[in-house]
Amino acid sequence: MKDKHTVHTVFHIQPGSIAEELQIEPGDKIIKINDQIIEDVFDYQYFIQDEYIEITLQKAEGEEWLLEVEKEYGEDLGIEFENGLMSEYRSCHNRCIFCFIDQMPKGMRETLYFKDDDMRLSFLQGNYVTLTNLKDADLDRIIKYRLEPINISFQTTNPELRCRMLNNRFAGTALKKAERLFEAGIEMNGQIVLCKGINDGRELMRSIKDLMKYIPYLKSVSVVPVGITKYREGLAPLEPFSKEDAKEVLTLIHEYQKICYDKYGYHFIHAGDEWYLLAEEPIPEEENYDGYLQLENGVGMIRLLLNESEEAIGKMKGNNKKSEMSLATGLLAYPYLKQITDKIKEKYPRLVIHVYPVINHFFGERITVSGLLTAGDLITQLKGRILGTRLLLPCNMLRSGEDVFLDDKRVADVERALQVKIDIVKSSGRDLVDSIVRGDKDE
Repeated sequence: MKDKHTVHTVFHIQPGSIAEELQIEPGDKIIKINDQIIEDVFDYQYFIQDEYIEITLQKAEGEEWLLEVEKEYGEDLGIEFENGLMSEYRSCHNRCIFCFIDQMPKGMRETLYFKDDDMRLSFLQGNYVTLTNLKDADLDRIIKYRLEPINISFQTTNPELRCRMLNNRFAGTALKKAERLFEAGIEMNGQIVLCKGINDGRELMRSIKDLMKYIPYLKSVSVVPVGITKYREGLAPLEPFSKEDAKEVLTLIHEYQKICYDKYGYHFIHAGDEWYLLAEEPIPEEENYDGYLQLENGVGMIRLLLNESEEAIGKMKGNNKKSEMSLATGLLAYPYLKQITDKIKEKYPRLVIHVYPVINHFFGERITVSGLLTAGDLITQLKGRILGTRLLLPCNMLRSGEDVFLDDKRVADVERALQVKIDIVKSSGRDLVDSIVRGDKDE
């Protein structure tokens, strides 16, 4: 009987692929490639690159085959596995004082409570890892397979403080793993979740200085404010940042951006968009974001949205099309969406566009991003409002690839409750403008 961790069951075969030609079928098990045990997707992708490979396969009925494959270098076999990693996800063993998952209410779907700390998801999906779950063998594989960039949650470079923040006595020494990645020339991005009175001020200054030593392989570091929900009973006390606090954070970041730009030619340290909203300061221009390396972390999303929208509006001639619609968003994006819709109405004066900011009562009013809004809050706050012929919602309100909100309600549930057609808008400014101007196919 083969160890369940060294065999991988085929889930799907792509039509016309090498695997189909070899008569590999769903239910078959990959045991070895080139007589090597396959731990996960990175071993698999590494060993199938060659022009000649040997696959040890166990058919669903138990018969074992040895397949010799000749192909183009790098050509894929066309095999899909049920689990994209080809192994179990690694969960997080830290108990971070700022963990958002610990601040979620009970009774939500089980997958929302899973804390991952898996370097493979960092490479594949852009997740951030703390390095505390990384063994020497994992570091060897990252370097061997050139798994880059790796996204690292630093929080602080003060070892003792990091142990306290992550509630893990090994969290301080884990920082040394970043040094090994740097020495091997592995590209990295970093993150600092800033907690008031804990890792801000002088500690933030220390962290920025220390992390600058990893340039040029550490490409960027984002500083984002800790998300504080209303479900913090029994957790470490955390204070929200004030407008004055945000201004101080931005002053420090801008100071080191100038230092880094003068010395290295890029800004390196970046502030999450929320800081600018809180400080009531303008969003920086595009060149300040060094190519938007941390969009998924909320760094530069507003600037990109504004620029793409402005470009799209600039290409439109405008007309007298008449239509009425509505947009709903979180408090963070609201003033910028209003700015965009006002510019659209300059070219399309007969468009009536209602933009509604939705307060996050589910998690608490301090959570201002649209991606954490629930269907329940949308329904409660939009009921009775003028919505027009359609309601536009950003795609980040929904589970990826599905039409399900965080509270498990579906788009159809919201449509029925509000009696309006809902259009889901992709994340770019071009898509937003296009959805507003050209969205009414029937008008």
